[in-house]
Amino acid sequence: MEPDAKDDDRTLVLAAQQGDPAAFRALVVKHQRRAYKVALGVLRNAEDAQEICQEAFLRVYRNFASFDGRARFTTWLHRIVINLAIDQVRRRRAVCLDVDVAQALDTGAFASSLPVDIDPARRLANRELRTRLHAALAQLSAAHRTVLVLREIEDLSYREIADTTGISIGTVMSRLFHARRRMQSLLGPETHAEWGHLAAA
Repeated sequence: MEPDAKDDDRTLVLAAQQGDPAAFRALVVKHQRRAYKVALGVLRNAEDAQEICQEAFLRVYRNFASFDGRARFTTWLHRIVINLAIDQVRRRRAVCLDVDVAQALDTGAFASSLPVDIDPARRLANRELRTRLHAALAQLSAAHRTVLVLREIEDLSYREIADTTGISIGTVMSRLFHARRRMQSLLGPETHAEWGHLAAA
């Protein structure tokens, strides 16, 4: 996040902490899309991700007094989102896959990374690739899926991932290594070649 964006967040947070509802709405509008993508990356279910985001912003609102500004607002928000999402995964003991795959992927974190191509055959191939990727991600543990989403989709540094998830940088690196290796084994060499950034350092 750029410095001016951080300053803007700080201003909005201070105003919201003082009871300005417009400032809180501005924070929600500004960050709800990224929060949703993080939740979807963990849960792989669009409806669940929306519910988690609503709950996360509700907790933000209720706990503004505990936010001291030492961490970025996005770090605090994403930590709440991730904790809520992982708790839900643990409760259900499985990732919900009852949402239409195409809908989940079209609105999901990885969809924007695919090349834009008006050729119908290429579009079909892209959809099939997204379907395979979705299925592979669903087989990762919540912990591995979380760090993979934060690194590859949110483009966070190892330090930012560690701060967001509350784990050490060494654990971040270890989980990323195992997540990428697992994705490579699930997707196969040809598909993995197209998604080479997943195995990049």
